[in-house]
Amino acid sequence: MKSTDAGSAPSDAMPGQDPGLPAGFTQMRMSTNPFIDMIGPLYGRMEDERFVLGVRVETRHCNPGGTCHGGMVMTLSDMLLLLGCNIEGKVNRYFTTVNVTCDFIAPAKVGAWIEGRMQVLRVANSLVFSQGLFTVGETVIARCNGILKPVSEPDPRYDGRRYFTG
Repeated sequence: MKSTDAGSAPSDAMPGQDPGLPAGFTQMRMSTNPFIDMIGPLYGRMEDERFVLGVRVETRHCNPGGTCHGGMVMTLSDMLLLLGCNIEGKVNRYFTTVNVTCDFIAPAKVGAWIEGRMQVLRVANSLVFSQGLFTVGETVIARCNGILKPVSEPDPRYDGRRYFTG
């Protein structure tokens, strides 16, 4: 895959605002979550029936080397898989994370637009298995795998589409 520069947000952009949002993305309106509130906002869109998570890398997301911190990529992995399993898997349940692994493949610099796409591999009674890829342009920057445990009954309140639709 070729390396691409996803560009950067203007230097006068305030944290949490992205004037250069790619087409179709909207800020996800999630319930208050002190941890996610610190790293967000997160953006989402649908490509047919596929969920796409997006985020602009800001300085606050970076390691001392000036690239997106692995902990940030792990958090994005967790969010991609949790939200995506409800959207694409149509599970509509509250999940806890049993396991998430991530392979860091290429760096994402400040200003890069990261997109995550996932796939539900299997929905069982007590566990959901999934995987995802994060890209900057056409460059894969990370691969993740996760096992999630549904801990509630099906409930439309957990339909992940509600986070970025009216």
